[in-house]
Amino acid sequence: MNGTRLGTYQILYDKGYTKDKNGNSIFYKSVLVGGVCGMLGAWTGSPLYLVKTHLQAQAAKEIAFGHQHNHEGAWQAFKHIYNAQGIKGLFRGGASSMPRAFSGSTSQLTSFSYCKEWLLNYPTFQNSPVLTAFVASMTSGVVIGLCMTPFDLIALRLYNQGVDANGKGLLYNGYLDCVGKIWSAEGFLGFYKGLSASYIRLGPHTVLSLVFWDKLKDLFKQFNIT
Repeated sequence: MNGTRLGTYQILYDKGYTKDKNGNSIFYKSVLVGGVCGMLGAWTGSPLYLVKTHLQAQAAKEIAFGHQHNHEGAWQAFKHIYNAQGIKGLFRGGASSMPRAFSGSTSQLTSFSYCKEWLLNYPTFQNSPVLTAFVASMTSGVVIGLCMTPFDLIALRLYNQGVDANGKGLLYNGYLDCVGKIWSAEGFLGFYKGLSASYIRLGPHTVLSLVFWDKLKDLFKQFNIT
């Protein structure tokens, strides 16, 4: 997912689709490009995300909660889903990941780019690209956690719900139905369940991904790799 997302974003960034003629970032273009690249990455990685969700939701019978798919492993999960529902089954829930991917990718990449530009106004950061990327990515981790958690929660519930013989969800009849039921039963804060756990995952992930991404770009320029 991130290979597709960041790779595509870098191509569009290098071609100037996120900036004006003076090389300054344009907010709405950064948002749009980051979001579209995020959706592309999410769609290509949707089958993997589906299986990951099924496996992580499994638990011992004594403590099991929610729908249990009872897969024996990743490969068996792929085979079971494909045999029962075909290619379409492997991409079930993929549409629900689009808002999640758009919000997550655009908030992460846009905040990272703008924060870096702001930090580079100060001599301390001008002389330390790694420190600049680190601080910008830490800020980006907070932004993505706040923006993506509601969409992440909705996508997880849709991915993990069981289906009937026709492939129809047992709990939710689509994205908006899921949103409505969460709002009715749990209120606004229901969309932010697991926010702290989400940040524990997204914070380090964002820092490592963006710092290494930034450093690799510098190495590519240094060695004239095209």
